[in-house]
Amino acid sequence: MYHHSGSVARQTAGSGAGVLDPVAPDRDAIVFQRCTWCGTAMYHRLLCPVCQGSDLRTERSEGVGTVRHSTVVHRNTPAARNVSLIEMAEGFVVRGRVIGPPIGIHSGDRVRLSTAKDPVRSEPVFQLIDEPYRAWT
Repeated sequence: MYHHSGSVARQTAGSGAGVLDPVAPDRDAIVFQRCTWCGTAMYHRLLCPVCQGSDLRTERSEGVGTVRHSTVVHRNTPAARNVSLIEMAEGFVVRGRVIGPPIGIHSGDRVRLSTAKDPVRSEPVFQLIDEPYRAWT
């Protein structure tokens, strides 16, 4: 009968945990890659889209960005929802959802990463930082 000892479990627990991902993913943060050769920031890539380098380091984003494009989707959901492309301050673009009325989200709005989670699509969820003044919309 095999009975494993606790020392073996402790030994293997930390053996490869941080080798490929030196920045442990936080639930309230977005992690992205930066190419060590050309400095390009990207989200979930295997190779750099600029120089095709594979030497990527993982970094943690501050979570602040700008809406570049937003669209309202009515399909496969009980209510309308928005799908937005967010350009983060670090220079990469991520697809996510912005909290609020879908018709009220426009290009150029500043957003911050929210602690809310999208239960179905597991995409990042953002909230508006400040309501822009739109007198005629």
